[in-house]
Amino acid sequence: MIKIFKTFGGYNEIQKTEKGCWINVIKPTTEEIQRLSDEFQLPQDIINDILDQDERPRVEFEDDWSLIIMRIPVQNTNNGVPFQTIPLGVFMSRDITLTLCLQNNEILPAEKSSPFREQYREITDSINFILRLFLHSGNVYLKYLKQINQQTSLIEQDLEKSIKNRELNKLLKMEKCLVYFITSIKANEIVLAKLRNSKKITTEINQDLLEDAIIENKQALEMSQIYSDIQSGMMDAFASVISNNLNVVMKQLTLISIILMIPTLIASIFGMNVPIPFENSVWALPIIISVSLFLSILGVILFRKRQWF
Repeated sequence: MIKIFKTFGGYNEIQKTEKGCWINVIKPTTEEIQRLSDEFQLPQDIINDILDQDERPRVEFEDDWSLIIMRIPVQNTNNGVPFQTIPLGVFMSRDITLTLCLQNNEILPAEKSSPFREQYREITDSINFILRLFLHSGNVYLKYLKQINQQTSLIEQDLEKSIKNRELNKLLKMEKCLVYFITSIKANEIVLAKLRNSKKITTEINQDLLEDAIIENKQALEMSQIYSDIQSGMMDAFASVISNNLNVVMKQLTLISIILMIPTLIASIFGMNVPIPFENSVWALPIIISVSLFLSILGVILFRKRQWF
């Protein structure tokens, strides 16, 4: 999907490019990728880099164009991992600013004309636009981290009574999300540091926005690391809990087997084809059953007294 806007705010959508316009490309098709190369003069190697799932964030400044690649969080439905990170590229030339991402996201949603409509300050230039993307990305990271924490709490409640690995696997996938987040946020931090050291940020507004983006990015990184440390400890603890729950079940099954073995043993003795006591008595069967029940009940009482049941 390709949308062309007159300004960075995205309020006015236009059909053709003009100087100073912003082009937002989300999940491009093969024809749209060819259009990016032919009409918008976007180098093919840059397109391939941005559309690479594992591309690392970086900054490139050339005479005619500049490129910034950042990693943003997205919701994921594959492999049971709820969240992951993907690259978002911002290509800037003298005439246009183009953003490219391989799937829809909350940073630059395709269905929303402007991701900054709720903000009243005007987007003055491409650097201001990029810094707002970093700031918005940090907010989305924090939002998803809270969701991860809520899902983890629900998994913990199931883990306390679990004897299977299903909940532990869910917790492992949450840990994988946090690893994705930590790696991507650290890489974004390097990009922000390069922007701070560059000479591209000249206005006071952009400097304040850069500081806000750095603070938000650090907060997201600290929260990710805290949640990751907590989950690492939890996984070890709950692995022991699952093992202990399994041991409790095995102990109960063993005790039940012992209780059932008492009447089985008595029945086996009186079922032998040899002379036995009470074989000619009318009360033999009731007596044997009564003795078997008595010994079984006595065994249950003994086990309960020792708190084995």
